Amino acid sequence: MTQTRILHGTRLSGHTHRVQLFLHLLDLPYAYADSPAAVRATPAFRALNPVGQIPVLQEDDVVLADSNAILVYLAKRHAAGSGWLPEDPVGAARVQRWLSVAAGEIAYGPAAARGNARFYDTGVPPALSHALAARALGLMERELAQRDWLAAEVANDRPTIADVACYAYVAHAPEGGIALEGYPRVQAWIARMQALPGFVPMARE
Repeated sequence: MTQTRILHGTRLSGHTHRVQLFLHLLDLPYAYADSPAAVRATPAFRALNPVGQIPVLQEDDVVLADSNAILVYLAKRHAAGSGWLPEDPVGAARVQRWLSVAAGEIAYGPAAARGNARFYDTGVPPALSHALAARALGLMERELAQRDWLAAEVANDRPTIADVACYAYVAHAPEGGIALEGYPRVQAWIARMQALPGFVPMARE
């Protein structure tokens, strides 16, 4: 049976890129449905996601919203046992910690700063977004002193969906006026992400 897989999003969305990147890392084919604001306001899109947010993934009869939830789904369904989402309690908890950082300090830090600078008023004051970005980048810099990947255990130092969730907005932080020069380990981690087989960049324009 041929599987239907559609990713609804926009090219400049870091949330969309999380899912797009993971689909490529897993070598999963998909169709892309561009979903700017006008599309997201339509009844057809609201039937997929009533809150009108991207990304949305359709896979046969499964419809999922929220980028981090989609990463968990893809890891469980298509990469079980691969290490992208550890099965052991400690490993799973380490990943969840970084998914929370991606939805917290990174979303309201570098992501909001980029949004304010490039697109629209996100509602997050620039001083706050810059402070949260510094907190997130400082945490990453300290953690990456111990390992190559954010949620990895030293004995099994490999990327997980934690790295996928955090990558786009950190790599594109300079677009929001967040400098990365003071975080050499973060910069090295970005380079490692970009060297992964199947990596695809997020659009800049």
